[in-house]
Amino acid sequence: MLAPPMGLFAARAPFGLLRVRTCPLFPVSVQPRRCGSSEPKDDHEDLRVSYLHGDEQGVVVLGLNRAHARNAISKNLLKMMAKALETLKIDKKVRTVILRSEVPGVFCAGADLKERAKMHPSEVAPFVSKARALMNEMASLPVPTIAALDGIALGGGLEMALSCDIIVAASSAKMGLVETKLAIIPGAGGTQRLPRAVGIALAKELIFSARTVDGQEAKTMGLVSHVVDQNEEGDAAFKKALALAREFLPQGPVAMKMAKLAINQGMEVDLATGLAIEEACYAQTIPTKDRLEGLLAFKEKRPPRYKGE
Repeated sequence: MLAPPMGLFAARAPFGLLRVRTCPLFPVSVQPRRCGSSEPKDDHEDLRVSYLHGDEQGVVVLGLNRAHARNAISKNLLKMMAKALETLKIDKKVRTVILRSEVPGVFCAGADLKERAKMHPSEVAPFVSKARALMNEMASLPVPTIAALDGIALGGGLEMALSCDIIVAASSAKMGLVETKLAIIPGAGGTQRLPRAVGIALAKELIFSARTVDGQEAKTMGLVSHVVDQNEEGDAAFKKALALAREFLPQGPVAMKMAKLAINQGMEVDLATGLAIEEACYAQTIPTKDRLEGLLAFKEKRPPRYKGE
């Protein structure tokens, strides 16, 4: 019997579209979106962590907020995201995480090339290693994760989205792994996660050509799960992501955690081993209070009140 590595998972926390509670580690503006300034901001504003309330309680929104650099991935942004994920992993109130941009028209333009140009060659590999580790941390969060692409997602930006469980894109969004244009390759998981999403041959074609595709093309090839027409506010993908999150919220937290673990681990092994992983994960749900609550709620014809226990 394969026992699921329980240390891999642990998470939970909350934001409200109208009312925002601030995570003590991360300053959050009350405005969910604002026009970007061309001037650099304080580094602590590079990432906004917002906890939703009301009907969206349990949803956490990670908002990329480097308008002056088109949300390019810097050392500070990596540090802030790593810190945020560490917090989310152990917060049992978190049910779904949405990754979005606070900057209109852009999700993430990839690595911060201005910062990269100032790095000594010996600094580059450790930086890319940290970026790869961050994407792995995002992928292993024990709750559903949704990337909302309302603008361009290039290089490391698309790799960040690929580390999420589900990608939602506006039809006008542009995305691609364009690293070969710079005589390098995707280094934060792109060479591994893109083939798993669209197939080996198409992934090679996209990486070899450094081609970008729009949201509709991405949907056709299986790169994104949903494509939506952009709205006047420029946040159509985020709104769709929020609608999906609402569908996830009523489900049993332990069941969601185990379902994600079974799928993620099962996809990397043969079917027989995958079924053993499923069996082990199912076994984790049997002794839970939530399972009994689900049966009782069904009997009493009422919505279940799950606590993640």
